[in-house]
Amino acid sequence: MTKSGAPMKPSNSALYLRDEELDGGTELLLLAHRDLFLAIDGALTTLALGRAHFRALFFIGRRPGCPVNDLIKLLGITKQSLNRVLQGLLSSELVSLSPGRRDRRQRLLALTPKGLELMQQLARLQRQRVAQAYREAGPEAVNGFRKVMSGLLNERNRLTTLIEGTRE
Repeated sequence: MTKSGAPMKPSNSALYLRDEELDGGTELLLLAHRDLFLAIDGALTTLALGRAHFRALFFIGRRPGCPVNDLIKLLGITKQSLNRVLQGLLSSELVSLSPGRRDRRQRLLALTPKGLELMQQLARLQRQRVAQAYREAGPEAVNGFRKVMSGLLNERNRLTTLIEGTRE
C-alpha cells in the first residue's frame, strides 16, 4: 500500500518489506478485523453475546465434537476465559457438552440446532463482506491473501490449520 492508499504494483524489488509498508499492512489487517466484526456486532448484542462467544461458536461449528482442551489451544485463551464464554453458550442452549467416546473425562462440544441456526445467520453476514472483497480482488489476489494469512500463523497453528482443513 502506498501513502496515497493505492495498492503497490508488483515488482522484483523488496519495497513492500519497508517498515512503512509493513505498518500499513498491519493497519489494514486490524481495521478489516474491526469491520468484519461490525457486520455481526448488532446481532450479538441483541442476544447478550460478545465477540468471544462468536469465536467459540465459529470454531465449534467448524469442528463438531471438538474437545474443550482443543478449543482452548485453538483460541489461545485460558481455561477460565473459555469457561466464562461456554457458560453463556450452554445457558443460552447454543452449545452442547457431551463426554468423550473413548475417554469419558473428555468434554466434547457441538452446536445445538439453535446454535447452528445462529452461527449460520452470523456467518452469512460475514461471508457477504468476505465474498465482496474476494470478488473485487480476484482469484490471484485471494490466493495471495490466503498465503499471507497462513504465513502470519505461528508454525504450530499453521500445521493445525492445514491438518484440520484436510478433514473437511
